[in-house]
Amino acid sequence: MLSRFDLGWNDWDDVFSAMNQLRGYMDRVFEDPSLSRAWNPRSLLPTFGGTWPRASLSDNGSALTVTAEVPGLSEKDVKISLNQDVLTLAGERKTSVPEGYLTHRQERSTVEFSRSFTLPCAVDPDRATASVKNGILTITLEKAKEAQPRQITVKAS
Repeated sequence: MLSRFDLGWNDWDDVFSAMNQLRGYMDRVFEDPSLSRAWNPRSLLPTFGGTWPRASLSDNGSALTVTAEVPGLSEKDVKISLNQDVLTLAGERKTSVPEGYLTHRQERSTVEFSRSFTLPCAVDPDRATASVKNGILTITLEKAKEAQPRQITVKAS
């Protein structure tokens, strides 16, 4: 059993400093949910995992647009599915060593991902489009006719 006499004051300062660092990391986890999935306990820095790909959903009235950051992925690496009001992005980022080379250090790893979004309204799946350009996936989902805003004419009686 340790007592205060077994460790010097400098050792206790190191212990409390590490605990304070961990508390700071936990505070950041609660502020940014994307940090809560994966982390490196040695450095207390977030690692790849979390919420990926980062995405935005916007509405222009007649269509929904989803943009997601997918650096290094092509259209063959991403699969998009639409099931009723749930849009799912899935895929895999593969890493490979060029033929004839040896790996001395590899910080990018192969990663599979899947992310689903509940859409705020009905969309027409037959009119959906998707493209990848400069690491940005853009999906345009035309709203179903019944979900589009309508003008109502006011008549005097």
